[in-house]
Amino acid sequence: MDTLASLSTTPPRPAPPGIGRPRRIGIFRARKLGDLLCATPALRAIAAAWPGAERVLIGLPWARPLAERWPTVDRFIEFPGWPGLPECPPELGALPAFLQAMQAERFDLLLQLHGSDGRVNPLLAACGAMQLAGFAAADEAVLDPALGVRWPEQGSQAERLLALTDHLGLPRAGTALDFPLRGADRDALRRCWPAVDEPQPYVCVHPGARLPTRRWPVASFAALADRIAARGWRVVLAGSAAETRLTDAVRDAMQQPAVDLAGRTDLWTLGALIQRAALLVCNDTGVSHIAAALDTPSVIVSCGADAARLAPADARRQVVLWQPAACRPCQHAHCPVGHGCATGLAVPVVDRAVRQQLGVAA
Repeated sequence: MDTLASLSTTPPRPAPPGIGRPRRIGIFRARKLGDLLCATPALRAIAAAWPGAERVLIGLPWARPLAERWPTVDRFIEFPGWPGLPECPPELGALPAFLQAMQAERFDLLLQLHGSDGRVNPLLAACGAMQLAGFAAADEAVLDPALGVRWPEQGSQAERLLALTDHLGLPRAGTALDFPLRGADRDALRRCWPAVDEPQPYVCVHPGARLPTRRWPVASFAALADRIAARGWRVVLAGSAAETRLTDAVRDAMQQPAVDLAGRTDLWTLGALIQRAALLVCNDTGVSHIAAALDTPSVIVSCGADAARLAPADARRQVVLWQPAACRPCQHAHCPVGHGCATGLAVPVVDRAVRQQLGVAA
């Protein structure tokens, strides 16, 4: 069997004899919130296999606060971007210093947990690690077949990332996602929104997503939120500071009252808000993974994205709704063909899932 094609369907095999016991491990995962949370099962497997090693996460600058809370990460290095990667515009002037710093780290093992985008592999090969392990696309050569694995084309994002640790023979340490909240985060939420402690339960509605093609229409969110509020639930709109115009539009289109906390929460108070919610309704975006990590029920409207890759571990707690389309997964910021994957999901269909999650009749 081609070892490059073997995936996580087989039991973990003994670690390759050349990998040894690394003392310094670099882990490259320069992704946004949801994709980074999906890496936490793989991070746990790495930490459990090499508990005495220093584990350094290399990611986008926004991820530092999250990395600093994970017990599986000892240190964080900011990645300035790379040409062709969509997650952030590259700071080309910072790349020489980044490469010098990476080479100075002298990692015993550098793990490419970024995924299928082979554009990062030449960059990581130039970082001077003693060994480089990671993913390769189907048409890409792997530097060391014993340490490389083809990117799986099926399964959830977390399962696909575990294909690398499985291939390296690292036992799994569970598949749950990690979003570590603290009491101070809940206290900060109370200061932001004192009514959070009132007995009336609330549904958190998050209409944002990074790309417009990944958003259910504003009018649909507003109509759904009105149905929720009419049944006696408080509706709390959530989003980042950059999404306030979006939540304003949803609130203005609603007939029922809603609390709008967009722009008033940080990453951790947003997590505390989602944890206390009776339900989260959102697009296929990072907050859906926060809900999964915190075991908050959710209804996720998947527009444009690869819905199978979202594949929550508990499909009863995290319900994903999506409309089949030949053009999924979408690579456009703005849909050129009418956005049928979003408009095809009618409000009554989503409302039915909401009612089932809340355990209420029509």
